[in-house]
Amino acid sequence: MNAMFYLLRGAALALAWLFLLNAIASIVVAEVARRATSGGRTRGARFWLALRLSPAVVSIAFIVFVFVPSYLRYEPLHIGEAFAFTMSAAAMAGIALVAAAAARGIAAWRAARRRTYAWKQAARPLPVGGAALPVFAVDMTAPVMALAGIFRPRLLITRGVLDVLTDEELSAGIAHELGHWRAWDNLKRLAMRAAPDLLVFTPVAAAIEARWASAAEHAADRHACGDPQSRCALASALVKVARLTPRATPLAEPISTLVDGGEIASRVERLLSDAPPNAAGARSWPFAIGVSALVAASYVPLLHAVHEATEILVHSLP
Repeated sequence: MNAMFYLLRGAALALAWLFLLNAIASIVVAEVARRATSGGRTRGARFWLALRLSPAVVSIAFIVFVFVPSYLRYEPLHIGEAFAFTMSAAAMAGIALVAAAAARGIAAWRAARRRTYAWKQAARPLPVGGAALPVFAVDMTAPVMALAGIFRPRLLITRGVLDVLTDEELSAGIAHELGHWRAWDNLKRLAMRAAPDLLVFTPVAAAIEARWASAAEHAADRHACGDPQSRCALASALVKVARLTPRATPLAEPISTLVDGGEIASRVERLLSDAPPNAAGARSWPFAIGVSALVAASYVPLLHAVHEATEILVHSLP
């Protein structure tokens, strides 16, 4: 009985910590996003993805690598302490947070599956030289070029696109979607939808995801543009498809499309510019090594400090 109560109490405390840290991390991320947006500096897709997933990653990593070892090491098995109302409420909030995230992820995955299934009902294989994944022509007038799927991706191109693009423009568009595939952008979309955090209930999440989508589109454009001719072909394809879908909005499902929610003007301008692509950011491995060494040196004291903090919270809160 003591062992069961010990495990249940530990799970409840873990969920409470998950909720509390998630709330703190969400506030910090909202402020960082505000400063990053107003700073005028162009940020890459990696930055916005890391920012969007930070509350979930930080809180989950803390539970797995800090709280659980701390609880197992310092919490006596035989003590059966009562659980405070505030911590119980925080634990219930943690359960709701995880359940809501799972529901969002499942809903997004099922919606993508339904949409892909509907497209494939009117599709036939399209032989395209150089494509590293299956390509299908969809008998629909709507102008759509979409990368669907994560582990078994396929490229679906509707008749509305095939009828207006030249061979060079079509090849450039396919290369763009291959850029999304190689970057695992559909998996990243699903991860953002299924992230267990409080940020998703604020406009900040949508703003960060929009910034990420824009940066991901520019990155996929760069993948498709090996020479000036391909850049011009992709720019022309974007303009043609955008004219047919003037009010395009990003799909909620983990599906990448050629015209994903706008940003056409800036994409075309960059494609037609003679400026070289943005250089990669400075290497951060020395900083990462330094942080890792600091964490390793202070790991055991950190476990003890977290246990003490947990005891203070449990005994001081109502």
